[in-house]
Amino acid sequence: MKTGMLYRSFPGKDDKLSVLGFGCMRLPLRSHKGKDIDIELSQAMVRHAIDRGVNYIDTAWPYHGGESEKFLAGALSDGYRERVRLATKLPSWMIKKHEDMDRILGKQLEKLNTDYIDYYLIHALNQTHWDNLRKAGLFEFIDRALADGKIRHIGFSFHDKLPLFKEIIDAYSWEFCQIQYNFLDVDHQAGREGLAYAYDRGVGIIVMEPLRGGSFTKTVPDAVKDVWNSAPVSRTPAEWGLRWVWNDPRVTVVLSGMSAMDQVEENLRIAEDAHPGALSDEELAIVDRVRRIYKERIRVDCTACGYCMPCPHGVDIPLAFRFYNEAFIFDDIQGKKADYARFGSDSGADLCIACGECEPQCPQQIPIISELERVRELFYD
Repeated sequence: MKTGMLYRSFPGKDDKLSVLGFGCMRLPLRSHKGKDIDIELSQAMVRHAIDRGVNYIDTAWPYHGGESEKFLAGALSDGYRERVRLATKLPSWMIKKHEDMDRILGKQLEKLNTDYIDYYLIHALNQTHWDNLRKAGLFEFIDRALADGKIRHIGFSFHDKLPLFKEIIDAYSWEFCQIQYNFLDVDHQAGREGLAYAYDRGVGIIVMEPLRGGSFTKTVPDAVKDVWNSAPVSRTPAEWGLRWVWNDPRVTVVLSGMSAMDQVEENLRIAEDAHPGALSDEELAIVDRVRRIYKERIRVDCTACGYCMPCPHGVDIPLAFRFYNEAFIFDDIQGKKADYARFGSDSGADLCIACGECEPQCPQQIPIISELERVRELFYD
């Protein structure tokens, strides 16, 4: 039975957050330019979500070419700012010295037209950014910003391997973290082990990419459709994916980067019945079957361990195999070709000269040179 928006709290905290968070990274555009936000439609979507109970709104410095934070200043006017917990992020890659952190936070407060950020994250932590930020005095900056009331809660988002995630969790009194997690990525980056590690230490969990950037819904392989259709209850792929994440009571907020009003409506509908532990054993088995189908479609058994890196000629080998695999996993060669052109433009497989330095380092014994040639054939020809 529908009960309206559901709310959960971080471990040991009283603040009630909507289980559905509105991510402002994929707002509808007036054109194909990444920063040309359709202000009228986007504002209507955000306010409609808030009117229906969403109270966690997430943005970041780089979203939509730096325009997302400015957009939210307008969308959250007319009393909407007071109804939400606003989250944005410190762009970790832009920090060169300690003063940069205060300067950027000040600019974000100005862009968002607010005196404080409810939930502030250190954005996209990886080994390089983490080492640099610690040297620049990250913890001193956080302590000062909290004491000054410029931020109210502190966390981080993560994009690296599990051992680093655990190191970061143990390095500071974080209140929450944001990780990529979905029914396919249970062992990716922080994964389920990292989720448990953080939660057991009192760190709240916010999940990003619950639908793999929409990949679970854009092009669904026939074999996957057959499994979904065999389920005892009829659900869309989006509903299966979101419900699987919300089924875990340790997850507080699931972020969705919505880009159309019908997506807002569907996600609201799902969120209003997203109780933890609601999926039956039979339903969980259905999701497991779908996971196996997706994994069977993987062409290169790369675990992104990074032992092959750095490539002396600049190839990001794990990234190349990631997009190559996803092209077949999701039956989306053209889409992943476009993604690879965007994210791998400076480190593509076309840079490989077959020097062979990578192959002896690979624990999976992948014939990297010949596989990179297949990546080139698929994405460059």
